Amino acid sequence: MNSYDLHDRTAVITGAASGMGAATAELLADAGARVFLLSRRRDRIEELAAKIKGTAVPVDVTDPAAVAAAAARIGEVDLVVNAAGVMLPNPIADGREDEWTRMIDTNLTGALRIIRAFLPGLRAAAAAGRPADLVNISSIGAHVTFPTYAVYSATKAALTQLSASLRTELGAEMVRVTNVEPGLTDTELGDHIDNAELSGQLSGMFEAMPALRAEDVADLIGYVVSRPRHVNLRQVIALPTPQA
Repeated sequence: MNSYDLHDRTAVITGAASGMGAATAELLADAGARVFLLSRRRDRIEELAAKIKGTAVPVDVTDPAAVAAAAARIGEVDLVVNAAGVMLPNPIADGREDEWTRMIDTNLTGALRIIRAFLPGLRAAAAAGRPADLVNISSIGAHVTFPTYAVYSATKAALTQLSASLRTELGAEMVRVTNVEPGLTDTELGDHIDNAELSGQLSGMFEAMPALRAEDVADLIGYVVSRPRHVNLRQVIALPTPQA
């Protein structure tokens, strides 16, 4: 049992089948929150939901109708974690529009769909005097440049800026918006890379330094959302010590 007390909270986590999303779902449930796990991979989230006594809701964030149906099924929540994401680096000259579209629609537009769907519940919770949190998981790539990661970094920079702008819209209503930017983290993101050279470069980074664990990022999220409701930790940048 962790030290966070979230027994009165109801949370939605996207990308909950693996990595930071799964670790966050497990930590929030351990802290007492009622947790809804969203992902395309039904088998993975059903297995985790059974383990943590959460609720699996299979949904693809790139499908507007599926997101709307999931929100209708779940109802109002007071904690939303946008953890769904995909990282597909390639030189821009390769013109991989398939990858560009997938990253933009998952990392940015997918987050927007989730925000739109669950914002009424966040506002209702805040209006009732309860904590209300929107947590967007961005990346250090939002403001640190890496060759061949241009489009991925652009989606994360957009998510970081979206978070900043939403604070100006929602802060006055006591809805907290937090942007989390992890550095090198050991998750499945690198498994999606189809460029052998770039995949090898990423593996070399993991060999060169101790990476963050998904559980490290989840712990930060648990800390952020358990603060008193008048405290908004607006941006958290977490890096492996050698990368800092």
